[in-house]
Amino acid sequence: MPVTRGEGARRRVLEAALEVLGADGLAGFSMEAVARRAGASKATLYRHWPTTGALLVDAMDATFRPFPAPDSGDTTADVTMLLDAFVTLVRDTPFPKLMAAFIDAAEREPALAEMHADLTRRRREPLLAVLVRAQRRGELPARLDLELTTDLLTAPFFYRRFIAHHPIPPTLVADVVAQILGPHTPGTGSTPDDRR
Repeated sequence: MPVTRGEGARRRVLEAALEVLGADGLAGFSMEAVARRAGASKATLYRHWPTTGALLVDAMDATFRPFPAPDSGDTTADVTMLLDAFVTLVRDTPFPKLMAAFIDAAEREPALAEMHADLTRRRREPLLAVLVRAQRRGELPARLDLELTTDLLTAPFFYRRFIAHHPIPPTLVADVVAQILGPHTPGTGSTPDDRR
């Protein structure tokens, strides 16, 4: 399906927004700077985005979409696929630099913090969906807190990349999945009683 003129212009603005954020950080992120880089007018931007925060959220959301939730029937494989995709995102794209600026912006602006929370919630949904299906199939205990399990599965990658600034070793995904899900999944030493 061909891209319409309006869609093409919107895409240019969103790309320009991330370019400005990556180059100048939050301090240099303004409607004027984005409009100049996109070759558009500030009035055009304000017609579609009432604030710089709304533009920033839309740009991050449109560029870094949540991953599709795999459904192979193999919980370990599905979780591994999602975590591998996340590792690729933080290793091979500008996402870490942009996310750091976005988190900084959310800390400073309460309205943007709410948008950031919603964006984060939607990004967690694919992994949660995989875990919910596994729980319904009886592969994970009914008592297992899936929100906490999602935190435990993803936190090591955020910590290493954004806090410790360490490389993510090739074995980390498999190691994390084994440590967090291993005690609960069939074939890894758990018993039927453990999974109730």
